[in-house]
Amino acid sequence: MAHFIGAVLFIHIFSVYALALEEEFGWSKVALAGAFALSRLEVGLLGPVQGWLVDRYGARSIMRIGLIILGLASLGFSQIDSLLEFYICFFAIALGSSLGGFLSVTVVLVNWFNRHRAKALALSQLGFSFGGLLAPVTILVIETLGWRATAGWSGITILFLAWPVTKIIDHRPEDVGETPDGIPRDRFEHEIPNSAKYSLSGNFGSYSSTIEVLKTKAFWLISVGHAAAGTIVGTVIVHIALHLNQHLGFSLGFVGAVITIMTIMHIFGLLGVGFFGDRYNKRIVSAVCMGLHAISLLLLAYAESIWMVMAFAVLHGIAMGVRGPLIQAIRADYFGVKNYGAVMGWSLVIVTIGMAIGPVFAGYMADQTGSYVSAFTVMAIIGGFGSILLLLAKKPSLAR
Repeated sequence: MAHFIGAVLFIHIFSVYALALEEEFGWSKVALAGAFALSRLEVGLLGPVQGWLVDRYGARSIMRIGLIILGLASLGFSQIDSLLEFYICFFAIALGSSLGGFLSVTVVLVNWFNRHRAKALALSQLGFSFGGLLAPVTILVIETLGWRATAGWSGITILFLAWPVTKIIDHRPEDVGETPDGIPRDRFEHEIPNSAKYSLSGNFGSYSSTIEVLKTKAFWLISVGHAAAGTIVGTVIVHIALHLNQHLGFSLGFVGAVITIMTIMHIFGLLGVGFFGDRYNKRIVSAVCMGLHAISLLLLAYAESIWMVMAFAVLHGIAMGVRGPLIQAIRADYFGVKNYGAVMGWSLVIVTIGMAIGPVFAGYMADQTGSYVSAFTVMAIIGGFGSILLLLAKKPSLAR
């Protein structure tokens, strides 16, 4: 639900808001992308602190604070009249969505699941995907009521849902007398190997400190490879509507259809994570997905027909759905869950740099050249680079 709220109201339709803001205020694509970039950098810098806070105080209170900030910031966004106000409000929106969403939810799931970790992480992201399915509805509301009213009602909706959404969150299974994966306690104590008893022991093959993890080559290869994915995903989020509407001449209705197709394929990818994650090497599958990202960006850059755009949506959606949960699961498999929140937070510092640079670079190139061809081609090259890094990210030996 936390993923769903942010996805349906903002993330999937950021480019539609950008299009509306450009039409009303005449701001450049670089200026619009700059707000997204600064928000990603903020999330990255927040990551280590948020990871520590979640590990220390639990996810429920952090998520609750985040959703309240997100709701209030959305109300503020509906009243902006200057670029500075836009930046301030979007900064707060990013802060709230970060505290209330991805990292906090991921830490909880990693704590609760061991055997089915990749599957659990994938299913949690279905909320993000279902939000994408409703993106055409949100776009229709923007076209009908205007972007200000849509943002205002979004804020009210978030504030209304913040308490019930977070009430069901429990940070660790032992906090409520449960065990990982829902295994009966007698089986967990007598049949499950000690190496798997991660939640009760708190030291199931984990690195003893975050510093130890940061010293491994695998951490940096995974993080930079993930940053390459973030560069591509961030660019698509910010510029997809601008590219399809302004440069290829498609209607906003068609933009909504493309987002829907991406979302459907994202769901298929998420549902396939359990199959791929259990049967194949997660690292190799993630690298293949980066290759699909690269191919999809080339299709989008050089699109000459509806079918090329649709092929982009299919490949990009599948790649996102499979890759995201697998990379998260790889971190837990490689480094353990004892300090997972902090490890994930430090990794997000690197990932969000990519998500910040990509949209700004694409906006600059579009402003300078009048098209997104060069920018999307560079994104495809970055995708290939990320694929190589993930292939090289082999599991490190645990040094004590």
